Amino acid sequence: MFGLGATELLIILVIVVILFGASRLPEIGRGIGEAIRNFKKSTSEPPEIDVTPGKKSGESGEGKENRP
Repeated sequence: MFGLGATELLIILVIVVILFGASRLPEIGRGIGEAIRNFKKSTSEPPEIDVTPGKKSGESGEGKENRP
């Protein structure tokens, strides 16, 4: 996993606990989990409004003259 062994992960965990404190870790984990969940939800749902311009069927616009 990213070239990190158990020792490196343990050292990173100790540094995170020292920086943020044990009481804030569940709050941080909850925030990260919610962000991942929202990202997955937004990528799986179709866009609410499709603003891409499209051509109507039968209208290619090529080879036609502008007639009044």
